[in-house]
Amino acid sequence: MSKIILITGGARSGKSRFAESLLKDMTDVTYIATAIVTDDEMEERIRLHRQSRPSEWKTTEAYRDIASKLDKSEGYLLDCVTVMTSNIMFELTAEYEKIPPEVQREVEETVKKELLALSARARETGALLVLVTNEVGDSIVPMHHVSRVYRDIVGRVNQYAASLADEVYLTVCGIPMRVK
Repeated sequence: MSKIILITGGARSGKSRFAESLLKDMTDVTYIATAIVTDDEMEERIRLHRQSRPSEWKTTEAYRDIASKLDKSEGYLLDCVTVMTSNIMFELTAEYEKIPPEVQREVEETVKKELLALSARARETGALLVLVTNEVGDSIVPMHHVSRVYRDIVGRVNQYAASLADEVYLTVCGIPMRVK
């Protein structure tokens, strides 16, 4: 029977480690990596993430059309929704200094469609889907327009992801707490 779990929390709160632990007893897992190499630091972060997962897990690197790129697996782990959102946002808003409301909605709807398609795929195949995302609502209001738009989109996307999920966890200081 399928299940969708959303894990949220702050930076370095233990989200990914907890997500991986939920799938630790499975060998047929597809890790969906949404990050792209943009500089040496990101390349090193990606290398460390790869190194931390079980070697038998498959990896799909994608942030668009994800569901169509997946083989059938017992479990899927998408890490992370916030990076996927930023990639889509940069793709759709690169030409704007101030992002018009209709383009903001397009970014948000694009991300929601990705999550819906991925959730539908997990439900159809009976898989466990674990989504990792960052909690962005516990900080100051960003000073720059683009940062505020990003924070707002991620906040609404996280609410949408939580509505799709059977369980939601908040991680704080490496401690997961079930909130749904």
